[in-house]
Amino acid sequence: MTEATEPVDAIVFAGASLAPFFLNDPRTGDAADAFAALAELDVAAAAAQWPFAGDEIAAVEGALAAMKEGLAAGADHDDVVWEYRRLFVGPGHLPAPPWGSVYTDRECVVFGESTLALRAWMRAVGVERLADERTPEDHIGLMLALLSFLAAERPELVDDYLRDHLLTWAPHYLEALEEAAEQPFYVGLARLTRLTLVGLQRERGLTVELPRFYR
Repeated sequence: MTEATEPVDAIVFAGASLAPFFLNDPRTGDAADAFAALAELDVAAAAAQWPFAGDEIAAVEGALAAMKEGLAAGADHDDVVWEYRRLFVGPGHLPAPPWGSVYTDRECVVFGESTLALRAWMRAVGVERLADERTPEDHIGLMLALLSFLAAERPELVDDYLRDHLLTWAPHYLEALEEAAEQPFYVGLARLTRLTLVGLQRERGLTVELPRFYR
């Protein structure tokens, strides 16, 4: 993790740094390098450089420390692996589902109205899906990856995307994830991601109209 000083580069960095941890099983996924880097992180130095921290550097440092602590616990990260599967995969009830429409749709379902609105917006502005048709676009990991992509390739779309699609639900979800998580890594990840998004909203001066949340 390295410092990103330019505003757009900072968004690219933040999205690209956080997304893999939501999208990848720590054992079988494609983010082994990201997990390894986190395990060796100089927490204080990383917190001082973390984008959009503002006055919350101490909170960012605490979140990064929790993530590093979580990876240090247990042989081969067994507890992190099982916690990822409990929170993001199943089987069974997910305590904090990672899809936006679960929180904003009256029926609390995936592929709800907010998912379809995001899909329509992406189609209208000519942005391709990051996953197959069976995967809802409003998975938190995919949306963070898309944020990074837009900042790099279509920066004129970033504010609309944040205001209308990501910030409408992600901070609410991340609070739920932090409460549901039982392993320090995912407690810290939820907290760090929320601090980053709230700081990004503050820095860009975005006013977000929140929907009604149904869970």
